[in-house]
Amino acid sequence: MIIHYSDLCRYPTVFLSMTGLRVQEFEDLLNDVAEVYGAAEEKRLSRATRQRAIGGGHPFELRFRDQVLLTVMWLRLYPTHEVLGYLFGVSDSTVSRVIRRVLPVLEQAGRDTMRMPDPGKKRRRQLDDLLKDTPELAVIVDSFEQRVQRPRGRAAADPYFSGKKKQHTLKAQVAINQDNGQVVDVADSVRGPTADLTLLKESHLLERLPEGVGAIGDLGYVGMPTLHPSGLAATPRRKPRGQDRPAEDILYNQAFAKRRIKVEHTIGRIRRYQALTQTDRNHRTLHTERVRAVAGLVNRQIRSRLPC
Repeated sequence: MIIHYSDLCRYPTVFLSMTGLRVQEFEDLLNDVAEVYGAAEEKRLSRATRQRAIGGGHPFELRFRDQVLLTVMWLRLYPTHEVLGYLFGVSDSTVSRVIRRVLPVLEQAGRDTMRMPDPGKKRRRQLDDLLKDTPELAVIVDSFEQRVQRPRGRAAADPYFSGKKKQHTLKAQVAINQDNGQVVDVADSVRGPTADLTLLKESHLLERLPEGVGAIGDLGYVGMPTLHPSGLAATPRRKPRGQDRPAEDILYNQAFAKRRIKVEHTIGRIRRYQALTQTDRNHRTLHTERVRAVAGLVNRQIRSRLPC
């Protein structure tokens, strides 16, 4: 049986398992990316090096919505191109072309879902009294690593070897809105051994935050307040060297962890997409695009399931 959107959408539970999206969420995605996809196709077909007139050549095997479905399934399940080609009734080379065309469109759609917190919006905050010195309004920053195929040659491989994971990896940094868990920023992916604080500095995230919005992170971001233009940043308290951890620090860190846990939940949602969990088969390319595309899909899930 060849997969088509018109058939798969009749089975909502299967559709959700294969894409991570409900049918209506996928329909909304199609509506949002149709114009961007059309503009990208017009630009591609109007390129100066094209020898055929627009409309010439063999028609593409898959309709627009099936191309998007194929790409989302690739992100969610990460099958080989041969398997996807078999499921959709096309060649593996066609699958490669579809992904190359649609992934940038999904990346742009992902960027469009990312909104920084609005410091002007009135909120009722219920921060633990222990956290009174931390920024009231903040994004939560964290990173994750994905194993990659070992590059050939030790000189090329060593820069990717993560001492933490004991593997060759790429690292992605995400920032989320503490109110709803939606992703507000995805930095360019870097080599796995890059320190979290270094990646934060290189991403210039703190400089791009709206005035009055701070940031919080785990112990990998110790020193973050010195990078924030207004010093609105906080991390857990470190254990004093050679001393027992004070009881008040234990309570503070427990309260801090409860506030920070939302980023772990969001990263967990992101990593349900196997294109960011299994060993990378794309030779360390298109990683940032995948993370942003998946972040957009996750934002759609979260947004549609928030209480009205």
